Amino acid sequence: MSLIQEFKAFAMRGNVIDMAVGIIIGAAFGKVVSSFVNNIIMPPLGLMIGGVSFSDLAVVLREAQGELEAVAIGYGAFIQSLVDFVIIAAAIFVAIKVMNSLKRKEEEAPAAPPAPSTEEVLLTDIRDLLKQQANK
Repeated sequence: MSLIQEFKAFAMRGNVIDMAVGIIIGAAFGKVVSSFVNNIIMPPLGLMIGGVSFSDLAVVLREAQGELEAVAIGYGAFIQSLVDFVIIAAAIFVAIKVMNSLKRKEEEAPAAPPAPSTEEVLLTDIRDLLKQQANK
């Protein structure tokens, strides 16, 4: 089997395609959550603590001098990233919890009784025939 055929067989397996779809949806979800945090959660929170924009919060290690830029630790952006992470982690936790509960319900559902074996079917037919002959 050539390398290309082997890769095609690998890529077309269901798990790889499911994983790719999950990664794409996860990336889009991450952008939505980041926008939600940056544009909806953080502005009111910054207003409540004194009109501060979280993205501007930083500890300046060295002021800008001439053409040298300032060196700063941007802890406000880090706080926004932490809020992003907490929201995404909570959403994933809820999704997995729902999937696990559905899986448990599926496992708990009673299985259909197995079909009778050929011998049982033949014995039932014989029994029914004997009952018919006895009733005559």
